Amino acid sequence: MANHKSSKKRILVTEKKNRVNTARKSAVKTYIKKAVKAIDSGDKAVATTATRKAESQIMKAAGKVMPKKRAARKVSRLTKKLNKVA
Repeated sequence: MANHKSSKKRILVTEKKNRVNTARKSAVKTYIKKAVKAIDSGDKAVATTATRKAESQIMKAAGKVMPKKRAARKVSRLTKKLNKVA
């Protein structure tokens, strides 16, 4: 256990950031699942809306909770799937 005041503070801050980052990752995964489900349903309008929302969330998470290249890859794959619906 930490003895210094600054060490105790760092532990608290780290725990808080961990909770926030976990929530962000979970939200991104949920948006991706919704987009894939909408794409699989075949409705172009709904799929486009869901993909846009997912893309927005992914790019917000890029560089914070996931690497930028992974975010770009996920967006690219979602867009490819969406284009196949057309």
